[in-house]
Amino acid sequence: MLGECGTGDQITRALHDRGLEDHSGQSTKWRRLHWVFSDSQRQHGCANRIIDFIQAFLAPGRFVGNSGEFEDHRTRLNAILSLSGLDFGKDGKFRMVKMATTLDEAEARLKTIQHKLRGRSIHPEVTKYCRAELLEDNYFHAVFEASKGLAQRIRDLSGIEGDGAALVDKVFSIENPILALNFLKTDTEKSEHKGFAQLLKGCFAAVRNPLAHEPKILWDGEEDAADYFTLISLLHRRLDRCFRVHKSPPHNPVVETQ
Repeated sequence: MLGECGTGDQITRALHDRGLEDHSGQSTKWRRLHWVFSDSQRQHGCANRIIDFIQAFLAPGRFVGNSGEFEDHRTRLNAILSLSGLDFGKDGKFRMVKMATTLDEAEARLKTIQHKLRGRSIHPEVTKYCRAELLEDNYFHAVFEASKGLAQRIRDLSGIEGDGAALVDKVFSIENPILALNFLKTDTEKSEHKGFAQLLKGCFAAVRNPLAHEPKILWDGEEDAADYFTLISLLHRRLDRCFRVHKSPPHNPVVETQ
């Protein structure tokens, strides 16, 4: 399927850049890649150069403005890689996952990933932290990791350490906010900001804290996971709108300049 991820010229350039020589004499893209990969494997006895090529050829930067195409290529590739216990992430990096042992299992895993969140617009930051758990259909821990990722994103955006409700109270304080959802000038804006902070704290209280303490066997599984992912996705979209602020008398939030 890698032959479908670019033109012949793009393949030629990528092979040259990665130090892979194409003496196949073939014109069909997949035949060229098959020959080059087989030759590299014979010479070096490992797949390091092949993995290096894939990372370069399927670099996310190549698909700016066309994330759907990138995700389609990546998902199809991962169905194949699952037989070797590998996953190619949204960040263009490889990681180890539970190995699929049969073709049926690999194909089923592909269909599950594609369809488990069908009809829901899930923010990429949600699955960023739990893709390995999703590949293993481990919904309990996938939601747990996604909720931890929400807290991490707040820390990354604000530069403030902490966790849970205490982190939210410090970062989204009305009196001295580090991040703001709006300019906090009107009662409506202040109410929206407070409501968002309450949603964040509610998520940590209702999702992460119970999951950290209740037995996995009592959890409802995939349906709950889809609902939790939708909630966490909504919160990430709101975080997309937030900006860093500092206080300027008389307590007017001002957007920081870089």
